[in-house]
Amino acid sequence: MSAPAAPLTISGAQVWDGERFERRDLHIAEGRVCEHPHPRAQTLDAADLWVVPGLIDAHFHAYATSMDGFENERGPLSYAALNGARRLARALQRGFTTVRDVAGGDIGLAQAIDAGLFPSPRYHFTGPALSQTGGHGDPRAAHVDVCFSHGHMCEVVDGVDDLRVAVRERLRTGAHAIKVMASGGVFSLTDPIRIPQYSPEELRAVVEEATRRGSYVAAHAYSSEAVQHAVRAGIRSIEHGNLIDEATAVMMAEAGAFLVPTLAAYDAMDRRGAEIGLNAVSLAKNAEVLTKGQDAVRLAHAAGVRVGFGSDLMGDLEDDQLAGVRLQVEASGAARTLQSMTVVNAELIGDAALGHLRPGAYGDAVLLASDPLADLSTLWREDARLGVIRSGVRV
Repeated sequence: MSAPAAPLTISGAQVWDGERFERRDLHIAEGRVCEHPHPRAQTLDAADLWVVPGLIDAHFHAYATSMDGFENERGPLSYAALNGARRLARALQRGFTTVRDVAGGDIGLAQAIDAGLFPSPRYHFTGPALSQTGGHGDPRAAHVDVCFSHGHMCEVVDGVDDLRVAVRERLRTGAHAIKVMASGGVFSLTDPIRIPQYSPEELRAVVEEATRRGSYVAAHAYSSEAVQHAVRAGIRSIEHGNLIDEATAVMMAEAGAFLVPTLAAYDAMDRRGAEIGLNAVSLAKNAEVLTKGQDAVRLAHAAGVRVGFGSDLMGDLEDDQLAGVRLQVEASGAARTLQSMTVVNAELIGDAALGHLRPGAYGDAVLLASDPLADLSTLWREDARLGVIRSGVRV
């Protein structure tokens, strides 16, 4: 483990309290926010700066090295891990001090982060997502006659008993939560995007196993039918949800489910997908959901759903992470988007020390050049980030 950070006082800043900014000093010692300054604290004059809690990306993929599904799944794990370390370090530099990896990651990568082997956000992983045969996590085209059971990001598991074993194995090896593919998707080649995947019995078995261990399930799902299918099974975190209707949003709110939109991914694939080799099937699917993501965010807010934030960027598209912030601000406004990237995602992850800057919180913060409620672009411009702090250490 790396040595504890020196105590730090950020003086005179406008500090986000979850709803508004208030001018105050922010004290950090032993990696946590504290009420009083440490006698040996270094002081950072921030009288002209705005400070928000470290941001949280709740739909990240460290091992998404390529726009090709088979390359992601069966390429060398050593390469995926080293490239994943670079992806994580870049996310930290953008102000994301915590990420949730929902399809990939493993205990080895988590151990390297905990040991301080490279700069990284706090890291929560699900391990490979669970997919039915021919589901979103099955990378085979229809004409490809090869076996595929598992890879670095997805595993094909069918049947209640096998799913129970797969969930138990993930939780044994340190997974934060369980990811299932509950509908078709953009990146996969043989599944209609709106059709629900897995039977109700299979989804309930996954939820039962995760819940008994104090964990939860995140489900990839686009259409109202697929989202309702997942929510009825007890799934807590709905990823994407672009095609939901008002009734489905109400159902999610009543069940206490979260929505994690991933607006950056569709925008990036639409603008850049063809030039970096995204296949024609995925480009056509992306067009179907491209304009619907912001509508889904608005419907969810209107129904009272807790709306988080995720990016879901594959391959070289990872540098569009902050574009997702802009797109969500357009749908939600700046204050709600800040809440999505901090307190809501913290509640989803279930760590009371995340998402705020009150005493006891992790010493994670982003220093901004101007008021993001007045100058909205401050939230997504890299040049507006004047400092990123993780556990009291300036990145």
